Amino acid sequence: MTEGSDTIVALSSGGLPSAIAVIRASGPKALELAEHMSGPLPEPRVAAMRTFVAAATQEPIDEGLLLLFPAPHSVTGENVVEFHTHGSKAVVAAMIDAMTSVSGIRQAEPGEFTRRAVANGKMDLTSAEGLADLLDAESQQQRKAAFELLRGGLKREWEELREKVLDLSARAEAAIDYVGDEDETGGREEALVRDCEALRDEIEGWLRLPDRRPIRDGIRVVLAGPVNAGKSSLLNAIAGSDRAIVSDVEGTTRDIIEVPLRIDGTAYVFVDTAGLRESEDVIEQIGVGRTKRNIGEADILLWLGEPGESPEHERLIVIASKADQRSAPVKGAFNLSAHDPQSLIPLFSALKKLSETILPGDNGLSLTQWQRARMIEAREILGDPVPHDALLLAENLRSVRELIDHLLGRSGVEDLLDRIFGRFCLGK
Repeated sequence: MTEGSDTIVALSSGGLPSAIAVIRASGPKALELAEHMSGPLPEPRVAAMRTFVAAATQEPIDEGLLLLFPAPHSVTGENVVEFHTHGSKAVVAAMIDAMTSVSGIRQAEPGEFTRRAVANGKMDLTSAEGLADLLDAESQQQRKAAFELLRGGLKREWEELREKVLDLSARAEAAIDYVGDEDETGGREEALVRDCEALRDEIEGWLRLPDRRPIRDGIRVVLAGPVNAGKSSLLNAIAGSDRAIVSDVEGTTRDIIEVPLRIDGTAYVFVDTAGLRESEDVIEQIGVGRTKRNIGEADILLWLGEPGESPEHERLIVIASKADQRSAPVKGAFNLSAHDPQSLIPLFSALKKLSETILPGDNGLSLTQWQRARMIEAREILGDPVPHDALLLAENLRSVRELIDHLLGRSGVEDLLDRIFGRFCLGK
C-alpha cells in the first residue's frame, strides 16, 4: 500500500522558535517509536501528556502532548504519530536526532507525507497540487483557488467525466458484439456517436477554463515601448519605491526587472523591459530580444509608446506617460504621470477589469499547462468528426480513460509527482 517501508519523521509546524512544535512520524514503526519515547500509548486521537525520552539512552528531552492516528485512518493512510513539544530549536533537534537514530526511521524528503497520502488513496493528485499552491499562496485569490483544489473541486468533476467515459466504453464494447448486424447496431451506434460528440464538446468546455499559472504565480504585466518612454519611472510609481534605475540616458534598462506586487488582493508580477529600438550595442540587442520574448509571454501588456505602434496583444493597455510634460493629452491612451499618484487610479481600474478575464470564476477552477495538454489530447483522440466504428470508438474511449486516470494521479505520473512534491517542505 505504501511507497516504502521506512518510517519518516519531520517537523510539521512552522518555523522555530515558536510556542509549540509538532513533529510527525508516519510509517510501520511510528507506534513503536512513540512507545519507546513516551511509554504506554494513549487511545487513538486522544491527546495525552507525556515525557519524551531518547529511545537509546532514556534521557528526557521534553514534555508535551502525544497523539496517535493508527492506519488506515490517518492523513497518510499509515500509522501516524504527532509529538507536540515546546518549539525551541534545541528541543526539536534533539527529538529528530533521537527518532532518526532508530533503525528504519529517517527524516522525510520534501512532500513525502503528502506523496504517501496520494499513494494510499487519501488524497488525489489534484488535491495535492491544491495543497502545494495553498502553501505558496500570498493573496486571498490564490488562497481561494488553491483551497478549492484541495477540497477536491477538480477531482469531483473529473470523476464524473470518467464515469461518462466508462459508460460509453461499455456501450462501445457491447456494440462490437453486433458488428455486421445492421438491425441491431444502427440506432445504437448513432446514439453512441452522438454521446461521444457530447463528450468531446464537454472537454472543449474544460479547455475554456483559465490557466492556473497567473493565479498561482501572479498575473504577468509587461511594460514595453521605445527607449526613454518612462517605463522604469512608471514601474517605480506603481511599486511605490525605486525598483528600477531611472535616467534621461536612453537605453538605461538593458535587462528584465520583475517586481511582484499585490493590488486589491490580486497578485501581479510587473516586468520592466529594455526599450525597443535598433542598436549596434550587442548587450542592448540581447535586452531587446528579451523584451520581445516577454511581450509574447505577457498576460497584460502596458505599451508606453504611440497607440498605433503597439504590438498585437489580447490584453493591451496603451499608456501616454509623462503627462505632466505634455501640452495636450494623447488620444486613445491612459495619460499618466509617475509624479502624480492620482493619475494611476484609472490604470489600476483597467488592470482589475482585465484581470477578471484571466483569473478563475466563482467555481475557482483552472488548469495547469500539463492538465490542459492532457485535455487537448483527449479531444483529439475522440476526433472531429467522431468515427462511426464501434471498434475504433472503444479503443479511443479506452485511451481517453487512461488520460483521465493520469489527471487523477492513478497512473503514469511519476515525473509529475517528483515535480509537485519537490515544492513541499519536509513536514508536508
